[in-house]
Amino acid sequence: MSSLLARYIPESIVQFIRLNYLLILGFSILCIPTIADLSQDLWQTPEQGHGPFILAIILWLFYKTNTEGQPAEVRSNNIAGAIIFFAGALSYILGRSQEIWLFEVGAFIPMLCGLILLISGSAALKKYFFAISFIVFLIPLPGVVVDALTSGLKSQVSHWAEVLLYAANYPVARSGVMLVVGQYQLLVADACSGMNSLFSLFALGLLYIHIGGYGFSWRGIVLFLCVVPIAFIANVIRVMILILVTYHFGDAAGQGFIHSFAGMVVFAVALIAFFITDFLLGLIFVKKAAK
Repeated sequence: MSSLLARYIPESIVQFIRLNYLLILGFSILCIPTIADLSQDLWQTPEQGHGPFILAIILWLFYKTNTEGQPAEVRSNNIAGAIIFFAGALSYILGRSQEIWLFEVGAFIPMLCGLILLISGSAALKKYFFAISFIVFLIPLPGVVVDALTSGLKSQVSHWAEVLLYAANYPVARSGVMLVVGQYQLLVADACSGMNSLFSLFALGLLYIHIGGYGFSWRGIVLFLCVVPIAFIANVIRVMILILVTYHFGDAAGQGFIHSFAGMVVFAVALIAFFITDFLLGLIFVKKAAK
């Protein structure tokens, strides 16, 4: 069995598995019901539909970290590892029993940190830090926070969509988050506020900066900060597209396939804008470095 593992699996993964089967198995058993419940509940909603995508990135990051570089030096820290792990386990028990996603999903961060400290030590924890921190994007935000952020975003998205279309001589008026164009009324829903794309773009932005090796350089920081205006502008464009489709082709067209398709297109546009921004920042910082 050991020779088979050594032949087909990278040595770093083999060492990780050999150290403690029971801890890894126990952690995996805790993950299964949570992921199953998320897939049947929150991940079915537009607000949390990015969940499976984020989970896939997390798994890929762990795999990538394991297969790159030298295996981390094994110096287990039993005391710190046990404290952190059991603190996370208590959070998991509380969140699971009381159906609080913030505690249940968030508990995987300290449990993983404690598990790695117990098995391999602080060097391994540092190695896996980025992969573990990415779990933050998997944690559903509390409803109070989401409502507060979404309300402000919906208002601003509606305002700028009205201003731009009115400047283009379209008969658009707004009352709160209700937009009136011609004979049609459109309500800017939570899904159109930009929270979904903002959260997803933050995750992809961090991943892009990490893979690009920008780290905490000025280019990486500026690129990360650009995620917010890019996501906001993309959602203003999405709402404008839906208004124009509704105005020219009727309410059925605006609320049908085009409604979902506009979200996908605008998200793609946001990603392209992110890459273009990175390219322009590259030119700027290269010129500064040349001087």
